[in-house]
Amino acid sequence: MEKPVHFFSDLFEQLGLPSDSDSIEQFIKRHRPLPEDMALAEAPCWNEGQAEFLREAIEEDADWAELVDHLDVAMHQDN
Repeated sequence: MEKPVHFFSDLFEQLGLPSDSDSIEQFIKRHRPLPEDMALAEAPCWNEGQAEFLREAIEEDADWAELVDHLDVAMHQDN
């Protein structure tokens, strides 16, 4: 069975956040860089439900895992 194709904007929609390109860029700029030793799901910018979704996506290697990894890298970058 093929996994569904999700886009980065879909991840933001799933998290209940604005999902247009400018909003995504601004969100990432506003909340980065996360400390190296901080897991993405532990960042203070998430509510409990969002954090749980991010944790589960990685732990269960869900359809969203690749996009969550992409977000994790973006949130840990300095610029």
